Amino acid sequence: MAESANIARHLPLMAARQPDHPALKIPRGRTADGRIDYLTLTFAELDREVDAWCHRLTRAGIRRGDRTLLMVRQGLPLIAVAFALFKIGAVPVIIDPGMGLRNFLHCVRRSQPRALIGLPLAQVISRIFLSAFKSIRIRVWASGSPTARTTYDVVNRKSEIVNSAATDLAAILFTSGSTGAPKGVCYEHGMFEAQVRLIRETYGIAPGEVDLPMLPIFALFNPALGMTTVVPELDPRRPAAVDPTKIIQAIRQENITNSFGSPTLWRKIQAHCLAQGITLPSLRRVLCAGAPVPAALWENPARWLPNGSLHSPYGATEALPVSTVSAAEIDPTTVRGACVGRPLPEIAVRIVALGSADAVLRELPTGEIGEIIVSGPVVTREYDALPLATAAAKVTDGDALWHRMGDCGFIDADGRLWFCGRKAERVTTATGPLFTEPCEQVFRRHPRAARCALVGLGQDGAQQPALVVETEVRDRAEAHALAAELRALAKAHPHTAGINLFFFQPDFPVDVRHNAKIHRLTLARWTKTSTGYRGEHTP
Repeated sequence: MAESANIARHLPLMAARQPDHPALKIPRGRTADGRIDYLTLTFAELDREVDAWCHRLTRAGIRRGDRTLLMVRQGLPLIAVAFALFKIGAVPVIIDPGMGLRNFLHCVRRSQPRALIGLPLAQVISRIFLSAFKSIRIRVWASGSPTARTTYDVVNRKSEIVNSAATDLAAILFTSGSTGAPKGVCYEHGMFEAQVRLIRETYGIAPGEVDLPMLPIFALFNPALGMTTVVPELDPRRPAAVDPTKIIQAIRQENITNSFGSPTLWRKIQAHCLAQGITLPSLRRVLCAGAPVPAALWENPARWLPNGSLHSPYGATEALPVSTVSAAEIDPTTVRGACVGRPLPEIAVRIVALGSADAVLRELPTGEIGEIIVSGPVVTREYDALPLATAAAKVTDGDALWHRMGDCGFIDADGRLWFCGRKAERVTTATGPLFTEPCEQVFRRHPRAARCALVGLGQDGAQQPALVVETEVRDRAEAHALAAELRALAKAHPHTAGINLFFFQPDFPVDVRHNAKIHRLTLARWTKTSTGYRGEHTP
């Protein structure tokens, strides 16, 4: 029999290799001297916890292939239950908790889970909204505590790992829905395996390292990588509301070597470190993704990261990782777009004409902006129950499957990939398209425009470009003055010279997953009923 590709096999292997090494630490309060108090499980203990869940789930009737909706806390419940489902061959369905009830229920209805593993509130929600949960046949209750351990007796009852092929469905993970409705992405066991391999080799991650994953789903990679997972004190429904002092304390106390988070989170952490003269010497690498990394974060990270490096992996739920870039490769003064580095080994990237049906065949010359498409072992094959979306996003070229990232960009003469913005968010003027990232980079130099958004007013093909800035203005005089300052920046660059209309909004709508991706299409609709200010009067 061929060796199983089941991603769950990595945990017992690590439990055998380093049984007494901490696998998981979940915060549960403070000690008398102010240190974070953690519940700690070794790799051997986590392996036994997964076995306990395997027996509990199989006794409840969950079987191989069953789609199982997870509505549990980050920390021990998420990791243990997910690996138990992998191990018995069931398919976890994981939906972002903060996407809003309407979107959440729509995702549940479409994914048709047979089983639900949920904390008490989740069980109540499933009863209230029965139409969305009508496919549920099995309910397993989970504790509302992130530190709760299952009490099922597993003495001498080691659970066997289902023999899964690389192409077997492993999980359904949902996109953030930043430019449309969230979509379920079908992950196969071989895709998870490729992700683990590329992440380990690209960043030189070694067993024994300590990780602080500020996106809960990333904690699922750690047992395969042999890293200790330290659960952050962070509400995954509102990550931007994080208290940076708690993250910094965890990093320093637990000697964190690796951490993943969005630019929004790392800017807060960086700002606090610089203001207080704090450094994070244990960190070897910070992975920052979910939106383009702002220039201020790239600028001299050694000030707060003395022994590590800042990296930004590029990808999407449908294909991750695609490429990566480090601070040493970044020019923070550029207005060409966001450099996202060179494609990883095994990953192929092409730039093709925007909107072309025969995308693979129309590769554009070096330096020309088009749509980014990617191919490789981490590229997912389909969306769940969305054949039209799958057909629109996937292109075949012989035996190769290519995924349309929905992003615009180009490849430079050195073979580096540049991100220029989402395809759906480009502004189509009468003189040609404008792309969000190169344009917004011009204005972010203004101290009040650190977060801004290019939007288009009017019909496609004849849109008027405008800029929305996240700032409060007290009166019209202040708005006119700020608009004039931004107009002066616009005139200094050919690609922004046509931008002469500015809007000011105190709070931007952003994605729920990273709190970093701006909902530009929502802002474009908002401008229709809002007051804009011209930077200079034209005849």
